[in-house]
Amino acid sequence: MSSVRTVLGDVRPEELGVCDAHDHLFLRSARLPGQELNDAAAARAELAAFRAVGGGTVVQWTPYGMGRRAADLPDLSRASGVHVVCATGLHQAAHYSAQLVEELRGGLAEVFVAELTQGIGTSGVRAGLIKVAGGFHALDAHARWTMTAAAEAHHATGAAIAVHLELGTGALDVLDLLCGRLGVEPHRVILGHLNRSPDPVVQRQAAEAGAYLAFDGPSPAHHATDWRMPQAVRALAEAGFGHRLLLGGDTVIAGARSVDGGPGMPYLLRRVRPRLALELGEELMDRVLTENPGRAFAVQWR
Repeated sequence: MSSVRTVLGDVRPEELGVCDAHDHLFLRSARLPGQELNDAAAARAELAAFRAVGGGTVVQWTPYGMGRRAADLPDLSRASGVHVVCATGLHQAAHYSAQLVEELRGGLAEVFVAELTQGIGTSGVRAGLIKVAGGFHALDAHARWTMTAAAEAHHATGAAIAVHLELGTGALDVLDLLCGRLGVEPHRVILGHLNRSPDPVVQRQAAEAGAYLAFDGPSPAHHATDWRMPQAVRALAEAGFGHRLLLGGDTVIAGARSVDGGPGMPYLLRRVRPRLALELGEELMDRVLTENPGRAFAVQWR
């Protein structure tokens, strides 16, 4: 039987409730100096705020080496009543020191498998998905290395692979590599940030291939995404791909949290959901936020 691996153990997909399919409680990167998500009290308050507007599950895409604070996640989940899914995986090289990347050479897939099956460090928390990243309109050597390791870990465990698309680009290159060359079934791939490059042809091709399409996060001012996203998801739904849509908040810096004055996790349900319900209808919106994540992240664990 398939289950979703949360930080408190495996649960049935139908137990997730309303799901933020891509977000962060903790995150640290050299690319975001001074903007770390590293405050457990703020994370707890953010989960409580999400719960208060009807949220049931948060999938944290923070991968290896970026301040996941996995040991803190079980207590936060219990206190808030929100399921939390934790990621393994590796982001773009720019987020890490060259020394750390070199230390992982030759054993990256093994790290992913261990975190999915045994636990992250001494926390006992097992990851529930693999997160990797592409580049801008291309896959560099680092991306190919991490995706190859992700595919190996997927084949060993069954875990889904979530992919950061840089500014929403490179979706088809990712699918060519993961599914075409590395044998990952398309429905085990979740493509993130497709809203950041609102190309309806690419989105349609990715959906036709069988991947899940994640529209995640309110846009910065220079991204023509928020106002185009409703028509994009409507076009995909009308083409028969409503079952492939996922929604997330992608809170990556402290100032973006609702408890710090930003939109935060509640924004997904306070603002995004009602806006998209006008395009998709209430029934499909409910499925996008509940049934679709249940299928996307559920695994018959090996």
